[in-house]
Amino acid sequence: MARRVAIVGAGVSGLACIKCCLEEGLEPTCFERSDDLGGLWRFTEHVEEGRASLYKSVVSNSCKEMSCYSDFPFPDHYPNYIPNAYFLEYLQMYAERFGLRRCIQFKTKVCSVTQRPDFAASGQWEVVTQREGKQESAVFDAVMVCTGYLTNPHLPLDDFPGIKTFKGQYFHSRQYKHPDIFKDKRVLVIGMGNSGTDIAVEASHVAKK
Repeated sequence: MARRVAIVGAGVSGLACIKCCLEEGLEPTCFERSDDLGGLWRFTEHVEEGRASLYKSVVSNSCKEMSCYSDFPFPDHYPNYIPNAYFLEYLQMYAERFGLRRCIQFKTKVCSVTQRPDFAASGQWEVVTQREGKQESAVFDAVMVCTGYLTNPHLPLDDFPGIKTFKGQYFHSRQYKHPDIFKDKRVLVIGMGNSGTDIAVEASHVAKK
C-alpha cells in the first residue's frame, strides 16, 4: 500500500512536492487554504490572511532560466524576468502537464499536525483540517510543510518615536497594491530590499516628493 503524504500549501514548493511524490509511487494529498494554486504568485486586490501578498507590478528578481522547474522550462515567448501573472500561468501549466490538481484540496485549512500516540513505532502523523466550517482528521506517513515564510509583516513601530502622534498614513508593504494611493503626497519608504525599492520607484512617478 502506498505511503500517504500530506502537503501543506499549493504554491511553487507544494506543486513540486506533489509531482515528486507521485513519481516515487507515494500518495500525496495537498491542502490549500485558498481557492486556487500559485501561493505567492497569485495576485489578489485584497490581502488574504495566511497568504503572501503581492503588489500589481511584481516581477521575478531572478531570470527565467534560474526561476523555472528543471524539467519544465518557461515558454520561449515569456520575458526574461517574469511578471506575476505570467508566473501564475506557468504554475497552472505545470499542474496541468503533470496532473497535480487531482491531489489538491482547495479551501481547506490545516488546523494541526501532531504525532500519533504510536509515532515511535509507526512514524505517522495526524492532520486535522477544516473545510466550510467542518473539521476532519486523517492519518499520514509523512508531512511536507510548503507554506513559505513571506506571510507575517515585520512592522517594528516601537522603533519609530512619534509614530503615535503621526497624522499621516503608515502601512507595511504587505498592504500595498497600487501606486495611486501616493498621488500628490510626501512619501517615506523605510527599507531598501526588493519591495522597498520597487515601491519607492513607483511612488516617485505620482508622489509630490
